Amino acid sequence: VSLLHLADITEEGVTFQSPVDGKPMLLTPEESINIQNNIGADIIMALDDVVKTTITGPRIEEAMYRTLRWIDRCIAAHKKPDVQNLFGIVQGGLDPVLRDICVRGLVERNLPGYAIGGLAGGEDKDSFWRVVAQCTAGLPEDKPRYVMGVGYPLDIVVCSALGADMYDCVYPTRTARFGSALVPEGVLKLKQNAMATDERPIDPSCPCLQKLYPCILALSGHERSYGFSTAVISQFIIYGAGILSFFLAELFILSTVGYCLITLISVSVK
Repeated sequence: VSLLHLADITEEGVTFQSPVDGKPMLLTPEESINIQNNIGADIIMALDDVVKTTITGPRIEEAMYRTLRWIDRCIAAHKKPDVQNLFGIVQGGLDPVLRDICVRGLVERNLPGYAIGGLAGGEDKDSFWRVVAQCTAGLPEDKPRYVMGVGYPLDIVVCSALGADMYDCVYPTRTARFGSALVPEGVLKLKQNAMATDERPIDPSCPCLQKLYPCILALSGHERSYGFSTAVISQFIIYGAGILSFFLAELFILSTVGYCLITLISVSVK
């Protein structure tokens, strides 16, 4: 959504500038599926027409109906439905009527899973959660319901309570690239000068990380001063950021969010 100003969307597809040479490139629903078929991912996404939730007017309706037309082109182009799961994406902005139309249209196509798109683009939290609640209520409970672009702990916990199952977000890896670590107490800024002589582990309470990924030991067991040294020199780009990204992703799931979700599930079962 943040790069929509670089794209031109028509019924044929999306034209954007090549990141290699700056020349215009056209991505059609068919080519999008072809690329994902070749990649071989277990889950592939339909090409959708997405708009910011903060806009108003006929463009929202246009994007929603185009998304439904494009899902049919994606289904027709999908060459590996037996091994790759094609997810459709619910659009419709903050309009409950348009969201309902899109939900019903995708459910009629009996897809392996469904994504809720077009959110986390500047709308207020109440509107965001309202749309998630509306969409999850209309999507099949026995198939994955995926909220796209969502990754803050509070959002994941609330959306899970509303029936969502899957998420994606750059938050943990982006935080790592800027030289910070997510720990149970909050954000640890490894670039601060105070970290240069801090010999405490980045997170001493996370032995599960070392069991899952031995390479994480490089940061989960290292002193904060090591994180400082890799964060302020070029070595961080080629080594520290990668390891810290693993560390943050696992900590994010297993500690920050995992505890809340376990509590939530326990309460709902009771």
